[in-house]
Amino acid sequence: MNRSFCLWASLLVVLLLAPSCSRKNYVYLQDMQVGENYPIDTRYEATVHRDDRLSITVSCKNPELAIPFNIYGETFRVGADGDVNTESPNKVRETGYRVDVEGNIDFPILGRLHVEGMTVSEVRDLIKTRIEEGNYMKDPLVSIEFLNFRYTVMGAVGHNGSFTADGDRVTLLEAIAKAGDLTSKARVDRVAVIRETDGGRQIFMHDLRSREIFDSPCFYLQQNDIVYVEMDKRYYRRDTQSRGWEIGRTLLSVITAVCSILWVLK
Repeated sequence: MNRSFCLWASLLVVLLLAPSCSRKNYVYLQDMQVGENYPIDTRYEATVHRDDRLSITVSCKNPELAIPFNIYGETFRVGADGDVNTESPNKVRETGYRVDVEGNIDFPILGRLHVEGMTVSEVRDLIKTRIEEGNYMKDPLVSIEFLNFRYTVMGAVGHNGSFTADGDRVTLLEAIAKAGDLTSKARVDRVAVIRETDGGRQIFMHDLRSREIFDSPCFYLQQNDIVYVEMDKRYYRRDTQSRGWEIGRTLLSVITAVCSILWVLK
């Protein structure tokens, strides 16, 4: 067996088995200018959807008047001075008011309220108005929070999966960062958001290199949004050929090992 052949075969195996060091060749928001101001939607609010769980608390100057509106999972304690204090156990945080398939919640005293498609402030105003119209109390304070704000990130990102967030204000860039950022195989100009709208689903496409992403209706994610990052087509072809490459590298490794043994024995 030729000695030079064995050396060249060994070198070829090292090159094939060495991990490929790929780099990201893209930059986010390439068309943004340093020092230029870009508007921010500071008034953004998430919209209530079916299967959402909402934490709703009603309070006022006289705590005892708010008791009937907080019976869902609340416990009450009367002090020695006659003051009524409410306590919210963890169960309230876990359950909350579930929005049913028709977009309604069953609220104490007020009954069934249709909240699907409304923002948090709109639901708050609705409950406050109903309480005042019923003369139950004056100037009630209504606090509402999402308990199960969830979205999904798939495709060419660090790790796929469903994620939850505190509150309801998550941007598309934050969602991608939480999923481990884009991989080197990602198409930065083909980032899709699939959203449930009006009883159907709609897809919105984004280019993360452009500042126009700030104007997208999906810059702030909604409940149950799906973020999908496309993979470059070149990598699709590589994936189909990967098994053949693995077999070829294995065979070449065996041949090189045999050559090395024969060379040593010779």
